[in-house]
Amino acid sequence: MKKRKLGKSNLEVSALGLGCMGMSWSYGPAKDKEQMISLLRAAVERGVTFFDTAEVYGPLTNEELVGEALVPFHGQVVIATKFGWAPAPGDRERWSTLNSRPEHIKEVVEGSLKRLRVETIDLYYQHRVDPNVPIEDAAGAVKDLIQQGKVKHFGLSEAGAQTIRRAHAVQPVTALQSEHSLWFRRPEEEILPTLEELGIGFVPYSPLGKGFLTGKISSDIKFESADFRSTLPRFRPENMDANQAMVALLSRIAIAKNATPGQIALAWLLAKKPWIIPIPGTTKLQRLEENIGAAEIELTGDEAAEIERAASNITVRGERHPEHIEQMSYR
Repeated sequence: MKKRKLGKSNLEVSALGLGCMGMSWSYGPAKDKEQMISLLRAAVERGVTFFDTAEVYGPLTNEELVGEALVPFHGQVVIATKFGWAPAPGDRERWSTLNSRPEHIKEVVEGSLKRLRVETIDLYYQHRVDPNVPIEDAAGAVKDLIQQGKVKHFGLSEAGAQTIRRAHAVQPVTALQSEHSLWFRRPEEEILPTLEELGIGFVPYSPLGKGFLTGKISSDIKFESADFRSTLPRFRPENMDANQAMVALLSRIAIAKNATPGQIALAWLLAKKPWIIPIPGTTKLQRLEENIGAAEIELTGDEAAEIERAASNITVRGERHPEHIEQMSYR
């Protein structure tokens, strides 16, 4: 697979990464461990070198899975993980408390290193901005970890432009991970110009709209209670019906390109900037191979602009998150 660098850093990864969250968490019950290890190793064999996890996924079990699966490939792959959450008081299973206090960061990094079976974390993201901790303090803690050799690169997730600037002034930010796709384009307003100015890479998560942009989800689908899409306004039946217009747009272009709607959605992101590396997640080999195929689809500037113009005329129905979750973004 083609390689890309995250901004002006020397961190080079495959043009498409693999989001690992759904293997353990959020998209229904955890999947079979041995099957997921096989899938992760199949991804490496097909050229994927960028893998995304977090301590809260599971919690903890996703890091363990990724660590075990990728042990044979140390030195060949880049593993990103995240800090910034903690269990609720008295409830070790319910991680609902933000915590980016420097002492907490320096404590939990040890667990991530152990679970990932690495001596150094390649890319360490703050999972969400903690309003109770100055971003300079969190960035300073990661700077200390970098100086100690426990972390190589610092990242942020869902942070606002001014927060990115403040963090970057303390410890250069290698990458920002935030949601971006044809049905969530807010990063284009202020975030992408800021990243380009500062030389920071961008890692879009949910680049396939949590599966919707593949064209495989319709309003008659019933999400199980363990699938967090069952709680998302955008996945209510009436909104999914209205949002099929976006899938129809992707399908029309896919036919012309001999591709799938999902591949066009990924190719559009790849065409925007050379420092954008999407991380679609999957638990199926067929979908993994389909996603990887998107890296070979070349969209011309005119084609990408045509997609954007057409998409701009489509009103996406439903918020992407419930309000209490959305409030954690763009701080």
